Amino acid sequence: MSVPALLDNSHYEQACDQAIAMCDGNLRSTIKALIMANEYLEAELEELQAAVRAGCIPEASRSRSSAA
Repeated sequence: MSVPALLDNSHYEQACDQAIAMCDGNLRSTIKALIMANEYLEAELEELQAAVRAGCIPEASRSRSSAA
């Protein structure tokens, strides 16, 4: 990643504005919603990792998705 790309945070600013607007400007509600979303994604990731470890995802599927 190039240095100019690291300095361009406009998409983060837009995402913050959108999240705050979705919570009617309430910053505490916004933070709570983001924490909940993060916990959900962490649980999803753990489930997928467990499925891979258990061999529930065929090898061909894993190699195709990692190539993307």
